[in-house]
Amino acid sequence: MKKILLLSLVLLGITATAQQNPPQPIDPNVRKGILENGLTYYIRQNKLPENRADFYIAQKVGSMQEEDNQSGLAHFLEHMAFNGTKNYPGKDMLNYLQDNGIKFGTNINAYTSLDETVYFLTDVPTTHENLVDSVLLVLHDWSNGILLEDEELEKERGVIREEWRTGGGAQFRLWKKMLPVMYKDSKYANRLPIGSIDVINNFKPEEIRAYYKKWYRPDLQGIIVVGDFDLDNMETKVKELFNKIPAQENPATREYFPVPDNDTPIVSIATDPEATRTQLMVFYKHEPIPNEIKLSQAGLVLNYIKSAAATMINERFQEMVQKPNAPFTSAYAYDDEYFVAKTKDAWTVVGGSADDKIKDAIAAMIRETERVRRFGFTASEYERARTNILKQYENGYNNRDKERNSRYSQEYVSSFINSEPIPGIEYEYNMMNMIAPNIPVEAINQTIAQLIGDKNMVISVSGPEKEGLVYPTEDELVAAINNVKSEKIEAYVEEVSNEPLIATPPTPGKIALVEKNEALDATVWTLQNGMKVILKTTDFKDDQIVMTGSSTGGYSQYAVQDPINARMMNNIITLGGVGNFSTTHLTKALAGKTASARPGVSLTTQDFNGSSSIKDFETMLQLVYLYFTAPRSDDDAFQSFIQRMETQLKNQEAEPMVAFSDAATKALYGDNPLTKRTKVEDLAGIDYKRIMEMYKQLFRNPGSFVFTFVGNIDEVKVKPVIEQYLASLPGKAVKGEFIHVPMDYLKGKSENIFQREMQNPKASVFIASTGNMERSQKNTLLMSIFDQILDIVYTEKIREDEGGTYGVYTQGGISRYPKGQSTLQIVYDTDPTKMENLNAIIHRELKSIADNGPRAEDFSKVKEYMLKQYNENLKENSYWMNVLDTNYFYGEDNHSNYLTILNSITANDVKNFVKEFLSQGNEAVVVMLPKE
Repeated sequence: MKKILLLSLVLLGITATAQQNPPQPIDPNVRKGILENGLTYYIRQNKLPENRADFYIAQKVGSMQEEDNQSGLAHFLEHMAFNGTKNYPGKDMLNYLQDNGIKFGTNINAYTSLDETVYFLTDVPTTHENLVDSVLLVLHDWSNGILLEDEELEKERGVIREEWRTGGGAQFRLWKKMLPVMYKDSKYANRLPIGSIDVINNFKPEEIRAYYKKWYRPDLQGIIVVGDFDLDNMETKVKELFNKIPAQENPATREYFPVPDNDTPIVSIATDPEATRTQLMVFYKHEPIPNEIKLSQAGLVLNYIKSAAATMINERFQEMVQKPNAPFTSAYAYDDEYFVAKTKDAWTVVGGSADDKIKDAIAAMIRETERVRRFGFTASEYERARTNILKQYENGYNNRDKERNSRYSQEYVSSFINSEPIPGIEYEYNMMNMIAPNIPVEAINQTIAQLIGDKNMVISVSGPEKEGLVYPTEDELVAAINNVKSEKIEAYVEEVSNEPLIATPPTPGKIALVEKNEALDATVWTLQNGMKVILKTTDFKDDQIVMTGSSTGGYSQYAVQDPINARMMNNIITLGGVGNFSTTHLTKALAGKTASARPGVSLTTQDFNGSSSIKDFETMLQLVYLYFTAPRSDDDAFQSFIQRMETQLKNQEAEPMVAFSDAATKALYGDNPLTKRTKVEDLAGIDYKRIMEMYKQLFRNPGSFVFTFVGNIDEVKVKPVIEQYLASLPGKAVKGEFIHVPMDYLKGKSENIFQREMQNPKASVFIASTGNMERSQKNTLLMSIFDQILDIVYTEKIREDEGGTYGVYTQGGISRYPKGQSTLQIVYDTDPTKMENLNAIIHRELKSIADNGPRAEDFSKVKEYMLKQYNENLKENSYWMNVLDTNYFYGEDNHSNYLTILNSITANDVKNFVKEFLSQGNEAVVVMLPKE
């Protein structure tokens, strides 16, 4: 890596001296410090969302710190952080936080990886100082006050067992086979965080306490606080609280375990009977960038070079995928950590392939990589990549004062865990505009050529295990590598077009009527063609405009007669690109622009969705205009799509959960062809020409559309653009046609208990209550409250008290179509021997709410969260886009009275709603059990 660095600097005319390769600064907007006990903190004031803050504690500790007899303790310990701490015994912490609208699973969560464990509390209200102090105390307790009580440990064993059961599918088993080969003679070979089920079942409480005491200590911990608060005050609080934690005497060495080099290629081939896809990975391992380089200006240069190279080769891969009989179904490349290891980096190429093309796909991935190594990239490719990268930095810079807390929180976690620089977008933007124009394509090519070495190669192949499928042997894959390297490979030649999106702009139309909606602070234009355009100016982002457009109809008019083409339409209509541009050439034409627009078709609507910067608003509308007037077909792209779909669908039945999903769908809809999943045999019935005819019919009348734009909009400046590209479209104010099609749920009670062969025995349960309720705003809120209350209840009763499942998933809703059709779906996995008992608890709690109403504390927690979420939504462009679209397209105002209705809802309202809903007596139960 030092050789690569020196090459890059020499090519830039820079000498690698400390004076001329200074470190990147730390963003002046963040306070970073290290306490006497070794704890690091990052604190930043940020006002988006208003009156909210994120709190993180990151630990440089993960499953790599475990010994064999401790496998799984790091992850188990993460769970225990929520089961009692010094200042919050039992469930006091979760109860207190949720009483303040901080939702478990959404705002309260954690994760464990091989080299890190991170806990976080997000979107915490900062208007109550006591709450802020309490949240800091939670981080303090996670640092050194987790109780690890015997009773709680025993209860959590059940939860972990069920997490292991739920997550122990094909991908987990493949990784268990792959890592010992890919990381031979390294500790990374056998350290997946979920650990060993034997350890989970049998470790003694003192073992996890010893692990906690040994590894959770301030010199390995980072506190990150970002949000709307007084910076000095927050820093004082953090210092005073966390300075009290004593430094550990004679701490154990925190070791980062090496990954050995290899002269000859390592080949891993792993299969599983339930795998549904073939994944291929090619790694060219190399040493990681030393921290002193990573944190310097040279590190910024190297990151730019690697990003540009990845952008260019990925564009080539995408171009290949669009052609029929492509060697792989997908491929992309990047340079970063070697899969799961922090002590080795790799130029990595990831791809997918058909079952019978594995060797060809691997060869093609290596061939393109070899082509880059020998010939590099072209000047035109590089100009596009450079333009796109600079545009990304420009977007970040333009919106620098309107970034959400989460953006900074994640950046500082990465800084602490991975020693990533945090110079701030102003510095990065200015430096990149100096660096990028002065780095020639030759610098990119020579640097990447050195990353792609002859040694240290690793090939990983994973996929389905089934009769008749023969994988290439290790020797055959090594031979494929050698064959490619001995080939005469030609340099890449690309087609470049400077044609504008629209060669002859249309004659502008007129705005026929201008109105103002004072309540929603929006402008309403009715265009001469009947189209309605809604505009709302906001300052939530300095350089963003979001768009949606809706029209009634959808594929409903084709659904009954032609269900296959109708269902597949949304996936196919944009395959050919638009206007004179294939999808490949369209990507090139949009280089350096922040603009997107895509048509879509659902059962009931045809629509557009898109976004742009202020500068590229016209480009977004040009795309809309072209999708209306010049949709493009591409038979090659369609053939490629069908071949990729066939590969994707071919093995789907191998996954047991597919059978479970099919059974659940059938329990709800019976044999309705519109609800069935697409199978391989359906592909032959897809008619590309017919689908494009349907598309043109659906989008033939732009006057039936309502378009909504929200963002930093100057009405004077967007007016001529809207007149030119929307008002100019031919159309009339006639609503689209919607045909009523059968989509009703089956009535009555049904039960389907079936068995399925599975590698990891579990019971999967689906319970759906259905009925018909008026789709009023109050009722939709009541259904949401009911749904969220069940999350709390089932987490307590099923997960925590019974140790019966990793989680119960609930979802409720009242549909627009069929009008008022309502459903509550409950899904979970469990031990087959526990299924009947847990189902009894599920039904008991439903009946309890219907008979007695929700518990007061649960009702209060959910309402508090919904109020908090509402206030956060008020500063989101996407929220207002949905509010206005719903208002003008569906005639529903879901905003103006939201707070009034929500505040008026009582626990008794919930009880009555649930009682009425459940009394309709419709319930479908599906249980999939392992075949004995």
